[in-house]
Amino acid sequence: MSVSQPLSVTPSLFGDPSIDHAVAGFTAGTVATLIMHPLDLIKVRFQLAGNTLASSSMTSKRPGFGRAVYGALEDAVRADGWKGLYRGLSPNLVGSASSWGLYFLFYNTIKKQMQQRDPNNRTSGGQHLLAAAEASAAVAMLTNPIWVVKTRVFGTARTDSTAYKGLWDGLTGIYRTEGMRGLYKGSLLALVGVSNGSIQFATYEDLKRRRTEAKRRKFQKSEKEFRIQDEKLSNLEYILTSGASKTVAIALTYPYQVVRARIQNASPSPSQPRVTIPSVIAATYRNEGFLAFYKGLGTNALRILPGTAVLFCIYENLVWGFRAYGS
Repeated sequence: MSVSQPLSVTPSLFGDPSIDHAVAGFTAGTVATLIMHPLDLIKVRFQLAGNTLASSSMTSKRPGFGRAVYGALEDAVRADGWKGLYRGLSPNLVGSASSWGLYFLFYNTIKKQMQQRDPNNRTSGGQHLLAAAEASAAVAMLTNPIWVVKTRVFGTARTDSTAYKGLWDGLTGIYRTEGMRGLYKGSLLALVGVSNGSIQFATYEDLKRRRTEAKRRKFQKSEKEFRIQDEKLSNLEYILTSGASKTVAIALTYPYQVVRARIQNASPSPSQPRVTIPSVIAATYRNEGFLAFYKGLGTNALRILPGTAVLFCIYENLVWGFRAYGS
């Protein structure tokens, strides 16, 4: 979004800037997922390592914390061949692409409405936080079943007799055996995770605004005209800005991801008919200690930060490209 130009009057290739943002987010999410999928797979397996609610194959193969990423990737290849590095790609691709597309659609639609209610057509940092929270909550509820399937697929080897064959097989299989509640396992924690996206995007918007204002002051000192297109930052600036905002969000909200992954991976059993957030937190702390809530953090950062940089560079360049063609 332009700092000085409201979304309601921003040039658009698809007729509405919110649609432009949605298409850019969908495309960027697709590319980033294809590139970073193997590390996403390993991150989830690290989160499940040592989980008493996970399958026996996972608990036996992932007993320790902080296992080397290379070794985990090697295990995936050994178990399923080179295709093992892209196990669960379909739910991850559908989930990530749709999540980013919907997120940017909702986020920019909400921001546009906020701008239209403001006399100066501006939005504040608090409004960015609120818009991000509302968009994140809507996306979390719409896509939670996809993430449940993704976690189940990631948590099993291809040769496992209980493994799902793909997204549709997982959705129908979970619904058949566990009902709608099974597809929405971890949804409460997904709403907790809204804080992650809210913190990230509020920070990202603020950093972009500060950098744009610094550029404007530089133009004013040199007595040059500051045009709308001059608000576009360099790819390096988008990388640093998105990386910094995501680092802050990860550091503050990571433990919920571990708990959510374990809840989503747990299947009902006679000894454990119902898995709850308190029971998972208590079992994790009792059996593995406090550091267990940060399992996979290094892999997550290794996956998320480059992936975030790729995603936002593609997203921002597409948005500016759509704006140029739409003007």
